[in-house]
Amino acid sequence: MILSDKSIKEKLKTGEIKIEPFVEEFLQPASYDLHLDNHFLVFNKEDHSLIDVKKPMEGMMKNVEVDEKKGYIIHPGEFVLANVREITGVGDEYVGRLEGKSSLGRIGLIVHVTAGFLDPGNCLRMTLEMVNLSPLPIKIYPGMKIGQIAFEKLSTKCDRAYGSGALKSKYYGDTTVKASQFYKNFK
Repeated sequence: MILSDKSIKEKLKTGEIKIEPFVEEFLQPASYDLHLDNHFLVFNKEDHSLIDVKKPMEGMMKNVEVDEKKGYIIHPGEFVLANVREITGVGDEYVGRLEGKSSLGRIGLIVHVTAGFLDPGNCLRMTLEMVNLSPLPIKIYPGMKIGQIAFEKLSTKCDRAYGSGALKSKYYGDTTVKASQFYKNFK
C-alpha cells in the first residue's frame, strides 16, 4: 500500500520514515518531491574504453561539482550519476520508490535507469542514474525538482534489513554519490 500525504506526515513523526530536510510544500498527494544535488560523477572517456564489471571503478568516473547558477548540460546519450539533496530513510516495514518527474520525462531526461528502490533499513541520499534520451542537450540545475519518492508498507517487517551483517550492503548510508560497486559481487 502506497502512503498518502497524511500517512507520510504521520510516519515522519513516528520515525518510521525519514526525509531531511522536510518542507511541506514539496509533499504531493502520495509522494515527496526530491531535488538535485550539485555533486555529479561522469565517465572519464579520455582514459578508459571499457567497463569490466569484475573490476573496481577507480578512475573510471570523475567528480564534477556543478554551480547552481551555471547548471550542467547532459548531452544526448550521456549518462551521469548524481544524488538528490534530501536524505531519505525507511524502517524495516517500509520501502521507498524513486520516480521521475513527468515534465522531465517528456523532454527525454530519465532520472533512474534501474536503481530506484530504497531498501528497508537504509537511510541515505539516493543516487540518480540520469540519461538524456532526447536528440538535444538538456541543461539541469542543482536545487531543481528532479524526482519524487513514494513510500510503501511491507506485508510484514523484513527479517534482514539493508545494512544488517547478513547482507553485503554496498551502498548502506551513502551520503555522497558513489560509482558502481558491482565488482564486489565476484569476491
